[in-house]
Amino acid sequence: MRSCTLPVRVYYEDTDAGGVVYHTGYIRYFERARTEWLRALGYSQAKLAEEVGVLFTVVELTVRFLKPARLDDLLTVSASAEAGGGASLQFDQQVRDETGALLAEGRVRVACVDARTLKPRRLPADLAARIAA
Repeated sequence: MRSCTLPVRVYYEDTDAGGVVYHTGYIRYFERARTEWLRALGYSQAKLAEEVGVLFTVVELTVRFLKPARLDDLLTVSASAEAGGGASLQFDQQVRDETGALLAEGRVRVACVDARTLKPRRLPADLAARIAA
């Protein structure tokens, strides 16, 4: 599975004084979609850390904000991934409104690191195989 979508409702806590989603809200939405992408592959962040000894950390992030999302909007956040080398994943992510209009898009590179030392570590073989499938 290389992609995942997640519905997200905009709450008051997500908005700024202008009534639109504050820019960091989109980054949180991206994080949620990446976490659900991993879960759809049969993994959880906690299980990977405890049982496999790996964590994922964001090492690069680029976001383009195209249109505002507002309080109570229902959004769809997507995450599509591909292996970016032996120890990283590259995600292309989008936030769309109920009409399908693109509100924000981002590219996020995460590194796989050893949970104890925080040094780069190759993706677990079974995870890499599921991404490639």
